[in-house]
Amino acid sequence: MDRFDSMSVLLAAVDAGSLSAGARRLGMPLATVSRKVSELEAHLHTRLLNRGSRRLELTDAGQSYVASCRKILEDVVEAERAASGEYRAPRGELVVTAPIVFGRLHVLPIVGAFLKAYPEIDVRITLADRVVNILEEHVDVALRIGDLPDSSLVAARLGSIRRVVCASPGYLEARGTPVTPNDLGSHDCITFEGLMSPRAWTFWSNGAPQSVAIHSRLVVNTAEAAIDMAVAGVGITRVLSYQVAAPLADGKLEIVLESFEPLPVPVSLVHAGNGLLPLKLRAFLDFATPRIKAALTKTSQPADRA
Repeated sequence: MDRFDSMSVLLAAVDAGSLSAGARRLGMPLATVSRKVSELEAHLHTRLLNRGSRRLELTDAGQSYVASCRKILEDVVEAERAASGEYRAPRGELVVTAPIVFGRLHVLPIVGAFLKAYPEIDVRITLADRVVNILEEHVDVALRIGDLPDSSLVAARLGSIRRVVCASPGYLEARGTPVTPNDLGSHDCITFEGLMSPRAWTFWSNGAPQSVAIHSRLVVNTAEAAIDMAVAGVGITRVLSYQVAAPLADGKLEIVLESFEPLPVPVSLVHAGNGLLPLKLRAFLDFATPRIKAALTKTSQPADRA
């Protein structure tokens, strides 16, 4: 069995939606396509397809195997291109992940422009406020906000994001503006539990971190909810600078305790980076890196330290 050939046949059937459609796309008899897929399943000792429905459905094992096949076959093409010196336009499917709000505000517009610039590349993007395992979930590149653990992954630092404390002008007029972090003890706080503790916030004072107890009148699980409630005058919240760029510009929120902000949070593009990078990934890194850097420069100017 030629495994590369069988992988190609399997991918053609999956992309076409059925074994018969895959056979027509390949100009190959249906019996041959079915046999090659069955040989793969026998070799792997597992079922890849559920054949009971009218449209082809992959099993859990099949989904993982198909994702791996795409990468393997693309790597083979890239290796042949490099060896022969032949130039090819970037093509294939690129899988990207990013945090939800940053992804919606900044990554998606870049991806849209990238698709126009590279018509032979398709993109699948997952926006999630969790650390996606690049290797296990077959992700090509991830945008990460935060300190990165030591790993075999390759990371390119793009800039940083501030953690800002803010409230509505109406709230500050009614309750007063905190001058030092300790003043928060007399204020109502809104906590986004995905970013911070609901009982204490950390600030930077006299060259060292300082933990300050707070009273969370409201605890929410999304940054958008915390920002909406702060705009409504419910209390003071802390979020990442890019998340409040619009309400700050519109005058709906004001930053307080700016000189006590903790150290900025790094932003990086992370990929596996093993060996020769696929053209599609190199193209995206070259396209996205300067644009994300520009966005970070606009939304996160450094604060003076207290």
